[in-house]
Amino acid sequence: MSADSKAPGKPIKLLLVDDEEGYVNVLANRFRRRGLDVTKAYSGAEAIQAVGRDAFDIVILDLKMEDMDGLEVLRMFNRMGLNMKVIMLTGHGSQAAAREGIRLGAFDYLTKPCELNELLEKIQEACSALT
Repeated sequence: MSADSKAPGKPIKLLLVDDEEGYVNVLANRFRRRGLDVTKAYSGAEAIQAVGRDAFDIVILDLKMEDMDGLEVLRMFNRMGLNMKVIMLTGHGSQAAAREGIRLGAFDYLTKPCELNELLEKIQEACSALT
């Protein structure tokens, strides 16, 4: 899977952020099998460190994490001035927070659990919107 705005054949660089390790590991393996270059982060702090070390095209960001919520992480990303698209994952009870994330500049959000193909489509849409 490569984005139209990226060099042909170059994989999408994706940061996957969620404090549920099992979920992250399963999803990362599925993304890798589809040709994405995946980095995993199990907390907001790890996500902030990861974007400080490397450039990512897309971030999949859970809104509910133990150390800091996804909105706080998104605000930090904004302060860092990064050129990447953020797709938030939210439970049914936090859709208001997801809408706040959109207001803060996130590309979009999906409600967990979501289908893998739905998430892959959203990643492709986000890559197409990269400038």
